[in-house]
Amino acid sequence: MKIICRIGIVLLGLAILAPPAYAAGGGSITHSMMMLVLQLAVILFAAKLLGAFFDKVLRMPSVLGELAAGMGIGPYVLGALPLPGIGPLFPLPEGADFPISHELWGIATLGSIVLLFLIGLETDFKKFFRFFLPGTVVGIGGVVGSFFLGDLLTVYFSVDLFGETIGFMDYRALFMGTISTATSVGITARVLSDMKKLDSEEGTTILAGAVIDDVLGIIILAVVLGIADAHKSGDPTRWADIGRIAAVAFGFWIVATVAGLLLARPIARFLKWVPSTGATVALGFGFALFLAGLAESAGLAMIIGAYVMGLSLSKEDISHDLERELAPVYHILVPIFFAVMGMLVDFSKMGGLLTFGAIYTAAAIVGKVLGGGLPVLAVGFNLLGAWRVGIGMLPRGEVALIMAGIGLANGLVNEKLFGVAILMTVVTTLIAPPILVQSFKNPRSGLRKKGKPGSGRPPLERVFAVPDLDASLRRLVVASIISGFEDEGFTVKLLSPKQEIYQIAMEDTFVEMNLEEDAVYLHTQPEHQKKIKGIAEACLDSARKRAGDLKLRVLRMDEDIPSG
Repeated sequence: MKIICRIGIVLLGLAILAPPAYAAGGGSITHSMMMLVLQLAVILFAAKLLGAFFDKVLRMPSVLGELAAGMGIGPYVLGALPLPGIGPLFPLPEGADFPISHELWGIATLGSIVLLFLIGLETDFKKFFRFFLPGTVVGIGGVVGSFFLGDLLTVYFSVDLFGETIGFMDYRALFMGTISTATSVGITARVLSDMKKLDSEEGTTILAGAVIDDVLGIIILAVVLGIADAHKSGDPTRWADIGRIAAVAFGFWIVATVAGLLLARPIARFLKWVPSTGATVALGFGFALFLAGLAESAGLAMIIGAYVMGLSLSKEDISHDLERELAPVYHILVPIFFAVMGMLVDFSKMGGLLTFGAIYTAAAIVGKVLGGGLPVLAVGFNLLGAWRVGIGMLPRGEVALIMAGIGLANGLVNEKLFGVAILMTVVTTLIAPPILVQSFKNPRSGLRKKGKPGSGRPPLERVFAVPDLDASLRRLVVASIISGFEDEGFTVKLLSPKQEIYQIAMEDTFVEMNLEEDAVYLHTQPEHQKKIKGIAEACLDSARKRAGDLKLRVLRMDEDIPSG
């Protein structure tokens, strides 16, 4: 804390000594870029520090801290206060109906693309399709339940919200239903991973359902955007038009997904072939940006194009390299995105909507828990399993924030409804992790019959450790283990870049590797311990050789170079 205070005093002193930027800059592009750089610096400091506080001290998802940081420093709170020599850091743009600059919104949009591209890359492709049936049941049930409740509640409160009565097909009601459909893959995956339940039948069903849930939600969002465009242009909304918009959205999703899967291997070979340093991650992200742009041009959100590209490459071995090399970009751009979402919240306009916000949030909880949980009773789960699945589908997290931001940017919702969407997102994201953890403390299986609908694999046990490692040795050991298992035919997936959790799998053999401060741990099934031990020892032998082979070879030594 003392260090932070000292840094703050120094930065404040520098700001005071700086010449008044607002007096000389005017509206020049140089002044705009200067302000953008200062804004990004403050956002990163606030988002990362408060995110770390939420994560380490409060034991809550760091995304909530980043969101709260944006609320605090945004144009409706501290950002409107003039700073010495600078003026307001986040001034409300004059005459604009959007509270932040286009430049800052563009960088936040890049963060959302990075986020969805990585979520796609982290999807276990084979497991996704193995659990496609229960996942589809969960995803559709969660979408239908939460969408209808969100839409109907908006219609019921429409006079209070808009001063007029609106119908079920009004784009504002449709959009509030759409926001409620999202599910956070990242937050749920992190909680399940911490409990070592990521590979359980409930865990895999939740993740597959969350992915399908988000795909359906984003496609519905594309349809709602089309309906809103027709309404704004004065054209009457016809069922034929709705069908055409939906067909285009589904058509692009299907064509892009099929094309991505067919071209994934050639794309992976191309990325490996380019010899330039950093070309793999740069060109891989370039493909994600390209498909994101095509998705937007087809009437879908850009994030669906980014996700499709990530999902397509997830089955290739290059996906691990992309995940690892994109991690630093993730840690910079994604917190900016979440903080910017928080900056859009205007608390002063939410005073009269607390009743609606509370009821809307409660409906979002009921719709997702019942809509996502009850259908799995038909595919082999019991009531306990259905409860776990329903709670796992509850947190809205990043995807709901992306949808809400798109709605605000396109005029589908005002600041009041955007604030309600943020409230719903925060509450569902806060309450889901502790309830999910509690549900798994019950030792009973969530299945009516063991082995159905999942793989029947017993839980993984922590059985091997490589202790007493410093940071450089840990990287060497991890690289050797990944390389050794891939040489044996295993596929390696980075499940969580932040926690550095890897899944290593081949047929019915599964290994989970997680990294802690000074050790690497391997988890596997009891019946495969001997096999995994042999491969792991070979990997460590390779690491020892790689470390032992390091020596300085003198190619040329000038005599006039002084010694010492």
